[in-house]
Amino acid sequence: MGDILSQNEIDALLKAIDTGDGGGIAVKEERTKAVKKYDFKTPSKFNKEQLRTMENIFDNYVRLVSSFLSGYLRTAVKMEVADTSQTAFKEFSNSLISPDILGIVQIRPLKGSIILEMSPSIGYSIIDRVLGGSGLGLRRLRDFSEIEKVLLERIISHMLAYWPEAWENVMELTPHLEKLETNPQFVQLVSPTEIVALIAINARIGPTEGFINFCMPNLVLEPIMDKLHTKYWFNITADDNSDAYAEMMALELEKTLASVNAVIGNTYITVNDFINLQPGDIIPLDSYINSDIKVMVGNLHKFYAKPGLSRGKNAIQITSVVRKEE
Repeated sequence: MGDILSQNEIDALLKAIDTGDGGGIAVKEERTKAVKKYDFKTPSKFNKEQLRTMENIFDNYVRLVSSFLSGYLRTAVKMEVADTSQTAFKEFSNSLISPDILGIVQIRPLKGSIILEMSPSIGYSIIDRVLGGSGLGLRRLRDFSEIEKVLLERIISHMLAYWPEAWENVMELTPHLEKLETNPQFVQLVSPTEIVALIAINARIGPTEGFINFCMPNLVLEPIMDKLHTKYWFNITADDNSDAYAEMMALELEKTLASVNAVIGNTYITVNDFINLQPGDIIPLDSYINSDIKVMVGNLHKFYAKPGLSRGKNAIQITSVVRKEE
């Protein structure tokens, strides 16, 4: 009941309101505000919207690159964007180890270069897979040989080939690998205090895990900063859904090559009969000479047809189409 005002306190409060004097009652109000530290030595160059847009771009990029590496290395490759942030270039360079894999990449028509940094563990794993190994890499760090550097340059060039597709909604950009360095001391693209956008990508190649980082100075991205907005991104995407874009996609799909196979028939034989097959042996099939044969497009049964000849070559004549409900 201690919070209930007495009659004297109520009278004093009313008197204070009438006279404008708050001395009758002492009122204490506590307000807490979240305070965010601002470092004047490294001012912010990228806002949250721009960092979010770059994260979306690199989400698309790592999806393309991981699909390529999975087929190229013939092993499971998983990549995802772990973090998108901004920092001073000296903070990035101080975090590098020696030896490291540092690709100096020029992004045309932008001026300047960016850095593609790959963990040595990932680099060793890629080299091991390319040379026929299991992809375990090495247990201890060592410098890369000239042959290994050539292999890494080839892999990085292949990875950069998917850059234009990921950035096509922003600007037509063409990356070019200028050189590959393994000593961080030889990589000083900008002033140590220059602000850079740092995109950290977590990569897993088989049993090996590491990081692939993109360090992009503000001076390089400055000409396209106004386009690094989600609103602009979605406006471009919406324009792509126009009738002209749909017609273009339809024309491109019509040119797509598809494997077509005509299945005359099927049968089962023992392994012993298969091994002892000789020229002239007859294998009975599960179809008749006047039966329609199946026509497969890829792995899908799409048509029925009759076998025959056309201009002296084996051919088939489509007799019916297999509908989806069939």
